[in-house]
Amino acid sequence: MSDITFRTLGVPAPLLDVLAKDGKTEAFPIQVDTLPDTLAGRDVLGRGKTGSGKTLAFSIPMAARLGGALAGGSRRAGRILGLVLAPTRELATQINATLEPLASAYGMTTTTIFGGVNQNRQVAALKAGVDIVVACPGRLEDLMQQGFVKLDAVEITVIDEADHMADLGFLPSVTRILDKTPRGGQRMLFSATLDNGVDKLVNRFLENEVLHSVDEAHSPVAAMTHHVFHVDGADAKKELVKTLASGTSRRILFMRTKHHAKKLAQQLTAQGIPSVDLHGNLSQPARDRNLAAFASGAAKVLVATDVAARGVHVDDVELVIHVDPPMEHKAYLHRSGRTARAGAEGSVVTLVLPGQEKDVKDLLRKAAITATPVKVSATSPEVTELVGEVAAYVQPAPTVEQPRRGQGQGGRSQGANAQRKRAAREGAAGGQAGRGGEAGRGGQPRKDRSGRPAAERSGRPAEPSHTSRPARENAAPQGNPRTSGRRAGHSGGAGGKLMVGSVVRQNGTGRRSGR
Repeated sequence: MSDITFRTLGVPAPLLDVLAKDGKTEAFPIQVDTLPDTLAGRDVLGRGKTGSGKTLAFSIPMAARLGGALAGGSRRAGRILGLVLAPTRELATQINATLEPLASAYGMTTTTIFGGVNQNRQVAALKAGVDIVVACPGRLEDLMQQGFVKLDAVEITVIDEADHMADLGFLPSVTRILDKTPRGGQRMLFSATLDNGVDKLVNRFLENEVLHSVDEAHSPVAAMTHHVFHVDGADAKKELVKTLASGTSRRILFMRTKHHAKKLAQQLTAQGIPSVDLHGNLSQPARDRNLAAFASGAAKVLVATDVAARGVHVDDVELVIHVDPPMEHKAYLHRSGRTARAGAEGSVVTLVLPGQEKDVKDLLRKAAITATPVKVSATSPEVTELVGEVAAYVQPAPTVEQPRRGQGQGGRSQGANAQRKRAAREGAAGGQAGRGGEAGRGGQPRKDRSGRPAAERSGRPAEPSHTSRPARENAAPQGNPRTSGRRAGHSGGAGGKLMVGSVVRQNGTGRRSGR
């Protein structure tokens, strides 16, 4: 934190009031460096550490400049004035949360656009007229192609996480989108690193840009301490993870695969440590629900894959644990950046199994991290000191089975279900099943109106491990359209159950016990 205030940097009075209400009066270095140029309308390329305040650095000038330009004007349906591009749904939501109160100070409206959810709400907002859109590239292009949004009136464009947006298949989509914005508009690119294809975006779309870099590209946060713990084997690692997760403060555990993230969250919850998972297999409502539980403190532990490293901005995360070491050093820095944010302190632990020593050593060297490896167990003093006070055991929520269908739903009672099952068994034995059985004439599987076997109706299509579409934004499956969006209530907290139509689902697990 610097001693320079937002007032001395020339931030307009309406925004000063909004910032002050949120306890923000002094600017961070990235804001001190960039605001004079961005408020003046210049193109800017900004580099700052994760958690250094980049979101506010571009949100303030966007609200200030568009708010002044819109004064006395009228908004048009489908024609936006400001555009922020982000790689993940979580990051887009976080950016909008920062930007919305600043925009509202001038009577402007904002909205988010991303995949994995029904587009109706997004289309309705565009039709009503919205001033600033925070979007992931894939869904934005979809709505552009459908004619719901045009970019010919965009005056300011921001690309957040520019290095990521120029990588992993994003670049063609980002390029097509920027090509639709007016050439003379202001453009800002912000990122923790400026490598990969960022120079292609800069050379093509920025004019007379100013580079502001407040730190080295890969420098770790000063308030972040790093630990490398070697363990004897898988069982010792399992006990160590449980101990590290047992503290009273928030902590994020990173896994390489979606399956293992879900499994670990379930195991910790069963052991009395309320935990939620975050990964690409979750629907958007499930993601939102789990993040809300983590942010509120209902769950102290978030078990995530790398999808969360660029979108989870939750305050007071005390500890980040690389349960599975990441594949490359930039992932290490982005994962680790979930702690020690905005000047706060935090710790990072990397767990190393036999055979992983060389890979982790190379990883830390590339990330410019210095940490002395220590061989530990769950009871080692180094672990005990790091964990601090142990949280009280929390009894997992009971899993009470609910009837699959009631008397008034679809005209079937529980007795009818039992009768249908008996008919199915008799049909399997005798080659001929009654009408209500799961097998039809000739012992063939019964089919629904679409011609699909009944057994297929209750399953979700498996999500591939890697999507070819640019962005994690569409990684989550839509779920069963027959039950999507119909919630009958839930018990709350980690491990609770959610009733969706006639399906009983364990939060974050996708496990079903009904049709």
